Amino acid sequence: MKRFALISIPYFWLLALFLVPFLIVLKISLSDTELSIPPYTPQLDLAQGWAGVKEWWAALDMENFVWLTEDDLYWKAYLSSLKIAITSTILTLIVGYPIAYGMTRAPDEWRPTLMMLVILPFWTSFLIRVYSWKSILSNEGLLNQLLMNLGLISDPLVILNTNTAVYIGIVYTYLPFMVLPIYSALERLDESLLEAAEDLGCSRITAFWLVTMPLSKQGIIAGSFLVFIPAMGEYVIPALLGGSQTLMIGKVLFEEFFANRDWPVASAVAVVLLLILIIPIVLFQKNEEKQREAGK
Repeated sequence: MKRFALISIPYFWLLALFLVPFLIVLKISLSDTELSIPPYTPQLDLAQGWAGVKEWWAALDMENFVWLTEDDLYWKAYLSSLKIAITSTILTLIVGYPIAYGMTRAPDEWRPTLMMLVILPFWTSFLIRVYSWKSILSNEGLLNQLLMNLGLISDPLVILNTNTAVYIGIVYTYLPFMVLPIYSALERLDESLLEAAEDLGCSRITAFWLVTMPLSKQGIIAGSFLVFIPAMGEYVIPALLGGSQTLMIGKVLFEEFFANRDWPVASAVAVVLLLILIIPIVLFQKNEEKQREAGK
């Protein structure tokens, strides 16, 4: 009973905060738009008993999911979000791996300080951090002023309200999610393996590619999933830093819910997005299981 009670707590948490809301969204996605509150029909009236349940069930349809395949906006938004999420993940890996590698090579007394510097941005509101990039990347922002004062450019660079600004915002925001798993993997690396590789004739660069990189693969996979999954459905960063040409499914989802008040279509968009993200989530869980088994 104690073991069951302990296990039931996270399962109850998932049931109350994930499965039940998902079923509600799924039900709304099978409904039709209506000018009422809530703005969809049919409504389930339990007062009518079983007849009301059958009438409600018969009125549900798949029209909203069919609509997603007919309107170019939605599949283009999914593809654009996928492209931005993959590109951002690769850029975050390129920036984050040297940081994690440098942290593992730093003296032991410096590592807690470096770890704190990586986590430090989380002490500030996410919204404030994204807003601060607007003042940095704008035409009159700090970046353009610095480059012009150094004489590197004569006219301000147009960075804000472009996909470039979105990439910068995502890389900056999710960088710790990439650095920490890679740092954890590199910290467990046995230095004697590198010494053995160098004794066998490998240069430091060759030893890095043949020893360090393969042994840090689990950290790279974990960090990539932790960046890709939230970046795929990101709304705040493209809304604040991206322009009208930045098409991401998070922006489309927000506009359908709050601008168009089309809850059924918005719910269908959310359900499809969740189904797309289930694939990397399952792969991430399997990777975590392999790591735990390897550590035993």
